[in-house]
Amino acid sequence: MRRATTPRPDAAARAALRAAARERRRFERAEVRRFTRRARNRRVVLVVTGAVVVSMIGMVLVAIFSPILALREIRVDGTSRLDAAEVREAVTGQLDTPLALIDYDEITRQLGGFPLIRSYITEVVPPDTLLIHVSERQPVASIQVTGGFALVDPAGVTVQESAERIPGVPLLSESDVSSPAFASMIEVLLALPPELLAQVDSISAHTQDDVSLVLTGVGQGVIWGGADQSDAKARLLAALIGLTDPAATGVFDVSAPSNGVFRPR
Repeated sequence: MRRATTPRPDAAARAALRAAARERRRFERAEVRRFTRRARNRRVVLVVTGAVVVSMIGMVLVAIFSPILALREIRVDGTSRLDAAEVREAVTGQLDTPLALIDYDEITRQLGGFPLIRSYITEVVPPDTLLIHVSERQPVASIQVTGGFALVDPAGVTVQESAERIPGVPLLSESDVSSPAFASMIEVLLALPPELLAQVDSISAHTQDDVSLVLTGVGQGVIWGGADQSDAKARLLAALIGLTDPAATGVFDVSAPSNGVFRPR
C-alpha cells in the first residue's frame, strides 16, 4: 500500500513566506515603537529636566559657598555727623562671608548702636562689595538742658549737644519729648516751608492746642493754636508777613486759617 505525501512548496513560495514573515516582524516593531514613543519622549523630558535642576542646584551651591563671591569690601556713604569708618568697623565681622549668607539681622543689631542713624539701605555689588547707604537724623529744634542745649530730631532723639545755643535752630519750651505739646510743636515746625522756618526763633506750647511762635528780628509773635490745618496756617502766615512792616511789633494770629490778622502792640 502506497503512503500519500504532501507536496513541498517550491523555492519561490518559500521565499515569499520568508518575505511575508520579515514584513510582519517589521510592522510589529514599528507598531511597538509607535505605541512606546510617548513613553520614550517622557523619559527624555525627565532626564533633561533632571539635568537642568542638578545644574541649577550646583550653581546655587557655588554662589552660596564659593569663596570667589565672598564679601571683601564694605563701603558706607551718607554720613556727616557720624564717622563712616566707625560704622564700617561695626560690621566688619561680615567680611569673608559669602554674599548669599550675609547676616542682615546682625547688621541691623550692630548699626542699632548708632542713635544718629535714622535708617539705612544695604546694596550688594558683586563680586565682593557691600554698600551701606545711611540716612542720619536731622535736628529740627533745640531744647535747653543742663549744661547747654540739645538738638533733637522729630522723634525727640538728641542729635547733637552744645554748650551754646546754635543759631538758626528754633528753641522749644517743652523738654519732655514724650508729651503731646512736644508732638504738636514738632508737627507745626515740619509744616513750615524752609523760608518761613528760618524766621522762627522759638516755639512754645503748654498743651497740644496752644502753640505759639516768636519770629526773629523784632520778635513778632504768632498765635498758632493746634497743629491741625498747619499747612493752611503756614500759607496764611507767609501772606501776612509779606503785608506787614518787618519793623512793626505785634502778633500774628493764624489760629483760624480762614481769618488771619496782625495785631500791633
